Amino acid sequence: MKIICVGRNYTEHIAELENERPSDPVLFLKPDTSILLKKQPFFIPAFSNDVHYEVELLVRINRIGKHIQKKFAHKYYDEIGLGIDFTARDLQNKLKEKGLPWEKAKAFDGAAVIGEKWLDKKKFESVDAIPFSLQKNGEVVQNGNSSHMLWKINELIEYISEYFTLKIGDVIFTGTPAGVGPVAINDELTGFIEDEQIFSIKVK
Repeated sequence: MKIICVGRNYTEHIAELENERPSDPVLFLKPDTSILLKKQPFFIPAFSNDVHYEVELLVRINRIGKHIQKKFAHKYYDEIGLGIDFTARDLQNKLKEKGLPWEKAKAFDGAAVIGEKWLDKKKFESVDAIPFSLQKNGEVVQNGNSSHMLWKINELIEYISEYFTLKIGDVIFTGTPAGVGPVAINDELTGFIEDEQIFSIKVK
């Protein structure tokens, strides 16, 4: 499987990091080794002093596809999930300043949380209006809704499949809303889709 991540897909998040609004989706990959193992805490890596949480809606691909048209994209997934794209922000900023790839800051071991619970997309009136949130130590730090995406889920699948063949089990991280921030040892991060808890992890 591969993890395809979308950057800069929410206007307010673009603004909070003072990034330029892209004309096309920003894509990067995480290896399967970046997936945080089930029931394991997230360990802050030694090479960063500023790791940030970024909660995101996830889509899991259920059939092989290439050059998928937007109107057919809904056939390529049945479930919606939630996860965290952990980012070593200090390292990312250094890499961006030099025009270098982000992978060291985004794709390190444990940098991808994939919630164990997946929800049938039929549960939602529309995949383009799904509310989700992240709590840190019981306090809401991120509130998002897929209606605020610059590129909606089916548009992302169309765009991504132009460059990468999508295979069964691939996971798309669809971007994070505003409210990203640092984690510290002993933090607890809990993610929700609507009012349903999807994951809870501790930071070590």
